Amino acid sequence: MSEEDRRSRKRGRIVISSVLIVMLLLVGGGAALMWNTYGERISLALGWSSNDYEGQGSGEVLLTISSGQFGADVAEALAQADVVKSSEAFYDLLLQQEEEVSFQVGTYRLKHQMSAKAALAALQDEANRMELTVTIPEGTAALDALELTAGVVDIPFDDFKKAAADPAAFGVPSEFPSIEGFLFPATYTFEPGDTAETIIQTMVDRMWQALRDHGVAEGDAWEVLTLAAMVQREAGSRLEDFPKVARVFLNRIDIDMLLQSDATVSYGTGNTHTVWTTDEERADKSNKYNTYANQGLPAGPIGLPGDTAIEAATNPADGPWLYFMPVDLSSGETEFAETIEEHDQNVQKLADWCTTHRAEGGKYCD
Repeated sequence: MSEEDRRSRKRGRIVISSVLIVMLLLVGGGAALMWNTYGERISLALGWSSNDYEGQGSGEVLLTISSGQFGADVAEALAQADVVKSSEAFYDLLLQQEEEVSFQVGTYRLKHQMSAKAALAALQDEANRMELTVTIPEGTAALDALELTAGVVDIPFDDFKKAAADPAAFGVPSEFPSIEGFLFPATYTFEPGDTAETIIQTMVDRMWQALRDHGVAEGDAWEVLTLAAMVQREAGSRLEDFPKVARVFLNRIDIDMLLQSDATVSYGTGNTHTVWTTDEERADKSNKYNTYANQGLPAGPIGLPGDTAIEAATNPADGPWLYFMPVDLSSGETEFAETIEEHDQNVQKLADWCTTHRAEGGKYCD
């Protein structure tokens, strides 16, 4: 007997069995109850109703397709969420496609009670795939980065602050006073259902990857990231200056000279959006990030360094410089000097630039 003959006989038995069930139900006293229980299956078997919805559906359903799920898994998930009427309707449709259908991992915005055809079309439309994308700029302070992320993924910022308060839980070495510096600045895509903890872990893991890529040993992470974060904040937008700025700081460390980074002072005061400081702030030795009053590197990173800053910290330029000074804040042009006399000349260049800039209505020097 052929496979088609066996299928035909099986369908015939289903129809006969279903008719007998209907007759027994009608004869029995519990007809209404039994119909409520088995009516849908009987109707489908007899062709009285469809196992598929019609139309585009209504409302909204968020459905997540995970790695390792195949057609049958997706069909079952759709049916359980009442996106399609039955898993069979959707799976049968998949089998009818000329080319094998694959599904991209992610969360999709679908509707209740869609036809199998409409559901399949929706899953193949990238516009329905939800992407929560956030870009963390290099040099951003950790809490500022987490606040930005919280707004994108719609998770309370307090959840991020609470999680970040225990950096060791994410594998951050104990010498780091906080999670600062250990979240890699990049563009991330998260999914609905991600938590503050999983998001922070993703960023920390990415920073570990960056450190490995730059050949940084785990025991050197604090020194490298602390220096790199200073370079990131002080060097501005001119990437070619990063290795020279790193060299200035290292040259100063070599001769026990104060690093005198305004960015470290402002970070220690809680101001993460400027590098301008006052005489009083620079004199405050209680600020452990104050490199005007305290010798050596600050207590820890003052922001999130990117690849260029990490590379500069691990491979600084060769040179005798002990000073650097931006002389044009609009272009980022920076002068490097070996002596205090040369540096004072560069300081005057910046003062002259600011005078002209303010006269033209500019705001860079405010």
